[in-house]
Amino acid sequence: MQMNSDYYIVDKKVMPEVFIKVVQVKELMEKGLVSSVQEAVEKVGVSRSAYYKYKDYVSALSNNSRGKIVILAFSLEDKAGILSLVLNIMADQGANVLTINQTIPINNVANVTITIDTAGLTLGIKEMLENISKIHGVISLKVIARE
Repeated sequence: MQMNSDYYIVDKKVMPEVFIKVVQVKELMEKGLVSSVQEAVEKVGVSRSAYYKYKDYVSALSNNSRGKIVILAFSLEDKAGILSLVLNIMADQGANVLTINQTIPINNVANVTITIDTAGLTLGIKEMLENISKIHGVISLKVIARE
């Protein structure tokens, strides 16, 4: 049997404890119940290095019926039409753009943060980001938060 997914849903009962603790640290940070990562990892009982190693790879499954809210950060060349191409790919693949924030370009690079609702995606978020990364002028892109 061939597995073609980069993501798996795993029952919390069989998941390594370090992953559970990383999710707990993220929840404390998101809810503002702690003032620093150090305070959160101490409260949960996980090392900072373990938290930073896994924080971008472990998330709790959201029960949001609308879909997941994803915040993306981009560095784009300061050339006319690049942001438009990014937004067109998002629209073509069913992402609903909720917010766009763009800095004034410095050294011909603009930093852009886009928040999307992924409920209507026709492809996965990974595939959409791969398509966006192929645009000439997209210097970098990163998922910075997921609901």
